[in-house]
Amino acid sequence: MSRADFVHLHLHTEYSLLDAACRLDKLAERAHDLKFGSMAITDHGVLYGAVDFYKAVREKGIKPIIGCEVYVAHGSRFEKKAGSGGGKEVYQHLLLLAKDETGYQNLVKLVTKAHLEGFYYKPRVDKELLTAHHDGLIALSGCLASEICQHLIHDQVDQARASVDWFKQTFGAENFYLELQNHGIPEQIELIPKLMDLGRECECPLVATNDSHYVNPEDWEAHDAMLCLQTQSLLKDEKRMRFYSREFYMKSPQLMTELFRDVPGAI
Repeated sequence: MSRADFVHLHLHTEYSLLDAACRLDKLAERAHDLKFGSMAITDHGVLYGAVDFYKAVREKGIKPIIGCEVYVAHGSRFEKKAGSGGGKEVYQHLLLLAKDETGYQNLVKLVTKAHLEGFYYKPRVDKELLTAHHDGLIALSGCLASEICQHLIHDQVDQARASVDWFKQTFGAENFYLELQNHGIPEQIELIPKLMDLGRECECPLVATNDSHYVNPEDWEAHDAMLCLQTQSLLKDEKRMRFYSREFYMKSPQLMTELFRDVPGAI
C-alpha cells in the first residue's frame, strides 16, 4: 500500500480530557483508511495516552510519534500569579515530538515536572526545563496561542525573531520548525505569510499541521457539546468557549496538500 506524503504532527486524542474527541480505535481505523504511514499524538500537557496510542496505530501498520503540546510559563514555572486577564495569560503553547528514546525520556521528565512543579491552571514547563531536557526532541512553534504567533499577532517582529533564535539555539536549528495552520480562522490566514517571511529571514523550515480534535467532519457537533461539559456551559450560551471553525478534524493528505499548495515544502 502506498503511503501518504503528509503526516499529522499536531493531534489530540480522547486523552486531552473534555477537549478532544478522537477515540483511539476510530482514529487508528481512519488513519489506516487514509493511508498514513505515521502520525503523532500531542495531547495537552499529558502523556498518559501514549501507550494506548502506540498500540492502536501499530496494529494498523502505522508508525507512532510520541509528542505533547506543552504549556510554557511566561516566566518561572514556580511563579503562581495570574495576569490581568486571569489564568489564560499564565502560559503559552509549544509542540514537542520525541525523535528517539532520549527524546521520549526527556518528554516524560518535562511533563512530570510540569505537574509536580509548574502546575497553575495547567501543568506548565518553563524555558529552564526546556533547556535542561531538550535532547532528542523536535519543537514546532505551535498554534495561535504560542509565543511566536502571539508576537506576530501583536506586530512584535523583533521579539518573534528573538524567540526563533532561542528555540533554534536550544533545540538545534535542525530540530525547530515554524508551524503553519489554516482552519479558516482569519488570524491564522493572516499569519501564514508572516510566518513564511520569518522562516526565510531566520532560515527556519516550515511545517503544515492541522490541530485535530476529532476524527471526522461530522463529529464537530459532539465535540462542541464536549466543550460545554468542560466549561459547564450550555450550547445556547453565546459567550461560552467554542471553536469558531469546523475544520479541526483529521484531514486527508490530499486535502492538506491542497490547503497548503502555496507552501509545498511545508507538507
